[in-house]
Amino acid sequence: MKLIKEITESVNYITEEKDGKKNLFIEGCYMVYGQGNKNGRVYSENVMRKEVNRYLKEVVSEKRAYGELNHPSGPQINLDRVSHLIEKLEVRPNGVVWGKAKVLDTPMGNIARGLIEGGANLGVSSRGLGSLKAGQNGLMEVQDDFRIVTAADIVADPSAPGAFVQGIMENVEYFYNEQTGEFVE
Repeated sequence: MKLIKEITESVNYITEEKDGKKNLFIEGCYMVYGQGNKNGRVYSENVMRKEVNRYLKEVVSEKRAYGELNHPSGPQINLDRVSHLIEKLEVRPNGVVWGKAKVLDTPMGNIARGLIEGGANLGVSSRGLGSLKAGQNGLMEVQDDFRIVTAADIVADPSAPGAFVQGIMENVEYFYNEQTGEFVE
């Protein structure tokens, strides 16, 4: 499996107040399927729907759907870099996976909050593992072994994804060990 990273440019920031405490959320399109993306890959609806359903059941429902501030170099979630907790994902019929995440009161979450409150325009980027196969129109098709690591890391400057994020970490293979629940290089 290769490490796969995808970037989405448009998310909304929402502030909700509960019990006198204000919470900040990022909401919008987290992933797309059925269309080529900026990294030259395409996810089928079946591949995306299957994996989102697994991720919802095994990760989101257990409150373990963390996202980081910017992409790390590997597939593991780094708790010291967690900035938000993904609370909702919905596969919509228009080729979009809609998501909502709560920005956490962590060092990285507070940096993200400061950037957002300061007027920064941030995006989100998914991170996962999977195999690719050459498809039509020069696109790489993501295969059925695709596994979401996180539906959304917060990233800067997503309008030029090639300038700061490699779509696939070449020459590094990762395997998911189902017994230990870890990704192994």
